[in-house]
Amino acid sequence: MAISDQVEYSIKEAQDSLRNALAFAARSERPMVCKAIADTIASLENVVSVDSLLDNLDKHVEELKEQD
Repeated sequence: MAISDQVEYSIKEAQDSLRNALAFAARSERPMVCKAIADTIASLENVVSVDSLLDNLDKHVEELKEQD
């Protein structure tokens, strides 16, 4: 089951906000804060990417089941 458009949109909005926060943090915060923000951005990107990968995997599994 794919991530709904609304959820994907919200994730992208969150990433945009975090990137903005990272830009400000890079100028004035400790490196640990910047790393935590960057890790969160990467985690959100992974959610969308892995969901797409799992959708493709499900599709291939269904095709293999139909062949049997």
